[in-house]
Amino acid sequence: MESFLQFLSRLQLPFSDALKYGLLTFALCIFITAVVILTCQLNQYCKYASSINTNAEKKYLTDEYGDMKTDKSILEKNLSPSLLEISKKNHNMKKLQAQMEKLERCLSPPEESSESLSPEEEEETALGGFKGRLRFSLLYNKNQLQLRIIEGMDLPSHSTDPFVRIKLFSRYQSQEPVLQSVINEWETSVGKKSRNPTFGDEFSCALMEKQLEMVTIKLEVRKFDKYSRHTVLGEVRATLNNLKTSELLEFCEEIQQITKDLVGEILVSLKYLPTAQRIEVGLLKVRSGSLSSALNTDMYARVDVFSSQRRQKHQKSSPRPKAQVMVFNETFHFCLPEAASADCVVLISMYEMQASGRKLIGQTSVGKHRAGESDKHWNLMLQSLRQPVAKWHPLFI
Repeated sequence: MESFLQFLSRLQLPFSDALKYGLLTFALCIFITAVVILTCQLNQYCKYASSINTNAEKKYLTDEYGDMKTDKSILEKNLSPSLLEISKKNHNMKKLQAQMEKLERCLSPPEESSESLSPEEEEETALGGFKGRLRFSLLYNKNQLQLRIIEGMDLPSHSTDPFVRIKLFSRYQSQEPVLQSVINEWETSVGKKSRNPTFGDEFSCALMEKQLEMVTIKLEVRKFDKYSRHTVLGEVRATLNNLKTSELLEFCEEIQQITKDLVGEILVSLKYLPTAQRIEVGLLKVRSGSLSSALNTDMYARVDVFSSQRRQKHQKSSPRPKAQVMVFNETFHFCLPEAASADCVVLISMYEMQASGRKLIGQTSVGKHRAGESDKHWNLMLQSLRQPVAKWHPLFI
């Protein structure tokens, strides 16, 4: 510094000393400012480099963890398929077991109940089986039957949201066995959250006087379910043979256990092929009365096979025009490797095609149920291997 000042003193510059020292001071300020800026830039660079290293570390750890998760999922898929399959089978088995139990309830004989009892129902049954009462009235005037559902009384505690499904059956005594057909069907409104619902719904249909002694009214009291899995609580039946013209009759009947009605017969053939492990279900004929009041409609059959609580893919027949005797002559093939030992059920459902959708007309089943009981047709099939065996079965609704 001193040498620099001596150098400046030797210079013969035409400036005063004050100006010279002012310029020197300005140069020093610029130098200090540059040093400060350089220091700040170096500091920022160090922070930036540190953040880059941190992010790279995090990304590396994330990738490593992701690889570990991927490896874990691959190991689960490749090394433990049996455990996953067992869990899936258990879930499917529980689901199909529930379906089998529902199927057995629906296909019980006419004199037996078609619905299983809940704990509350069992308690009420133990106390006398009282299911409540239903009030309704009938009036026949000028070939018109008028039905009014008035109210339900003292329904079971679990039967909130009840409604009534009405079926008008007509018997055909000229046929053997005596068959019934549904000539009309209605539903009341739902009594919201009440064990003593007031309905007040009225229904009417045209009936000739000579038909009255052949007609039965079936009133099914049901518990409403938003998924259409309505629970049947019981039924009330009334015959019209004592109904007089222009005379209003009011009934207050106790609700009874639900029963099935015979609406037709179906001729089914069964053939078991043990080598191919296959069963052939032949749908030959369907015999019935006029199965509904709708005219010019078609009918078709749906065949379901349950084996060891597993339901195979169902098969449908081609539609046929509705008649008292319908000829199908169709064969359906199902894989059935354990026909002799496993619980196997063949369910045949008849449907009527209507503008509003399909309508169940009747069902029948053949096979070996969970209780181990086999019907005669199933036993004949196992005794006559590779040979078709045909037999008539009743259709219930």
